[in-house]
Amino acid sequence: MSIYLSGALWIIGVGVAAALVAVLLHRIPARAGLSGNNEVAGQVFTIVAGLHAVLLAFVLISLFDGVSAAQNESQREANNLVAASWSADALPDPVGAKVRELTAAYSDTVVRQEWPQMSDKGSVDSTVGWQQLEQLRDTIAKAPTTPDDTWQESRKAAATDQLWEVYQARQARLDAGEGGGVSTVVWFALLIGSVMVMGLIYLHGGPKVLSHALISGTLAAAITLLLFAIYQLQNPFSGGAAVGPDAFTAVLDRLS
Repeated sequence: MSIYLSGALWIIGVGVAAALVAVLLHRIPARAGLSGNNEVAGQVFTIVAGLHAVLLAFVLISLFDGVSAAQNESQREANNLVAASWSADALPDPVGAKVRELTAAYSDTVVRQEWPQMSDKGSVDSTVGWQQLEQLRDTIAKAPTTPDDTWQESRKAAATDQLWEVYQARQARLDAGEGGGVSTVVWFALLIGSVMVMGLIYLHGGPKVLSHALISGTLAAAITLLLFAIYQLQNPFSGGAAVGPDAFTAVLDRLS
């Protein structure tokens, strides 16, 4: 099912259910005296809803930042991988060809093996990728250079530095895939806070059933929209704003 369709169904369904609850509550005779509590209930609602809105905003901003950081680190990893390969081209044969071969193999491992695992469950069997990077490091480190050839020495040093950037960006990417998401405690606070906000809106009294139902339904739909967005942004490599392996696909295209 499309993410937009499922999101719309959740938002509309919860909104309609909340409006129906408001209509049913108005049929209870004991609600007639609740209008006298509107001032107190309104003050409490303002505090609770304000705190809940702050929590929702904080979680959403953190998740958006996480997706952006995952995108940037993936791009940095791929760019430095290509740069290391290009720097190694200045080294004597067969080092350049070997580095290109390992670079393509590493990119293929990321695209075909690691990315589906990050999208599916977050955790990754990263053994093969680390081994390929180790082979890249050893190949560059052991590459001979022509005596007094400062150009080759500078290219070898540049390839080593760029490969270190790949290591750092790779670790950041794996950490984002395995350590992302919203903790159980935060989800508990979000859900309980949502229930409290809706409970307080139902404590308001008034003779107009339709207006109360519309207010309740709109509020419930808005809260559901934010919770759905949080759920979709938990893993930066899956969901509605998933970061794809486009950067590494581009690496394979450049090296082909």
